[in-house]
Amino acid sequence: MSDEILLNITPPETRVAVLENGVLQELIVERQRKRDIVGNLYRGEVSRVMPGIQAAFIDIGLGRAGFLHASDVLIDGETPCDEKGIERFLHQGQKIVVQILKAPIGTKGPRLTMSLSIPSRYQVFLPYSEKLALSQQLENEDERERLIACMEVFKEQGYSGGYIARTAAEGVDDDNIRADMLFLNKLWDVIERQIKDVELGLIYEDLPLALRILRDWYQSSVTKIVIDSKSNFDRMAEFAVTFMPEVESILELYKGERPLFDIYNIENEIKAALERQVALKSGGHLVFDQTEAMTTVDVNTGSYLGRSNQEQTIFKTNMEAAQATARQLRLRNLGGIIIVDFIDMHNEAHKAAVLNALEKAMNKDHAKYTISNVSELGLVEMTRKRTRESLERVMCEPCGACQGSGTVRTPETTCYEIFREIMRDARQYEAKELLVLASNEVVEMLLDEESTTLADLEAFVGAHIKFRAENEYSQEQYDVILV
Repeated sequence: MSDEILLNITPPETRVAVLENGVLQELIVERQRKRDIVGNLYRGEVSRVMPGIQAAFIDIGLGRAGFLHASDVLIDGETPCDEKGIERFLHQGQKIVVQILKAPIGTKGPRLTMSLSIPSRYQVFLPYSEKLALSQQLENEDERERLIACMEVFKEQGYSGGYIARTAAEGVDDDNIRADMLFLNKLWDVIERQIKDVELGLIYEDLPLALRILRDWYQSSVTKIVIDSKSNFDRMAEFAVTFMPEVESILELYKGERPLFDIYNIENEIKAALERQVALKSGGHLVFDQTEAMTTVDVNTGSYLGRSNQEQTIFKTNMEAAQATARQLRLRNLGGIIIVDFIDMHNEAHKAAVLNALEKAMNKDHAKYTISNVSELGLVEMTRKRTRESLERVMCEPCGACQGSGTVRTPETTCYEIFREIMRDARQYEAKELLVLASNEVVEMLLDEESTTLADLEAFVGAHIKFRAENEYSQEQYDVILV
């Protein structure tokens, strides 16, 4: 597999596109006004303890209080809270050091933890722990034993804290592993001094997105990393020389006249990823609906009829949908509970094949996920870890006309609401004349199709009714004014 990472960097925004064999698989957008804060350390103040849900809300100075569950409370290196214990360890006004696990999503504040972890290229440092552990993706038993032995030698030299070897540590020689651990120890010394100095607010900020991409996303399959900003290219090159010399040779500065993302057709891919419907090559399509509770994916055959029987047509569409769904989940960064409504299949072998295709396609995903079996209704329930806002939530906002519902009331419905409002106002205020402000569509309907009803209403309330069309009004908006 040949992977490429493209970085389009401007002062207000950084966009990262991850391509696998020339196909866009993942897109990360970070705006200067809303920088990613996952991994940042803060000194916060407990604003409220909720024993009923075993959680506390922590003010860290971001406008919205962070959420700290009892399982993430750390006291003297241990998580002491049982099912009913958080109120014994936290109280209102208490100052604590926390780290952001999940960024604010929707109306929810950030998810916090007191179990701090500081990542580097090969290791994750656990300052309040003494354990040594390995990434679950490190499967070679000999390599696992070597890394544990290397970390144990370092610990025997008197350094405190725990360490987790990351996937990137596989095959890296012992000297580089120990150098990485030493760097983390020195970094923690700096952070500890900051903890003592900061009364409330930010203590430590993780690397900017461009450098995090080098640290967290580079792997041996990546053949090219292209950046279209000279200053950021220099910064990334300097970082690579110091910490990742193997990456220096694949860094490229893009100097072309056409925008970098246009060359790779990324802009069109972004527009398509914001659409509700995704076309499949066979003629079928997927429909994505994102809500606060979950995301649903509906699979449809569309215009695809197939050349064989109906069962084969459905099977082919579902197999293609499994591949497309996995890619779209990554590209749109959809998380939480996800329900995929595959077209009903009667053949058990087909169900198993579709589920296997979905799991195989999801194996490339960086986010943690779980997938259930296909239900009798053809539904697959899955979860995908969500640490930041979805692409849609980053780049879009609710429709001003429909308030995000996806529908608006018809002009006819608005007309009838106006009639009821007129009756209320006429009875309450004994008005002799009323002025109705509404959209062009609604006023036209009132004076045309509803003119008979309007005449009867005027006679009933004993008031003259005038109308004025407002170009800026949506067909749901109206005002009834006493004249």
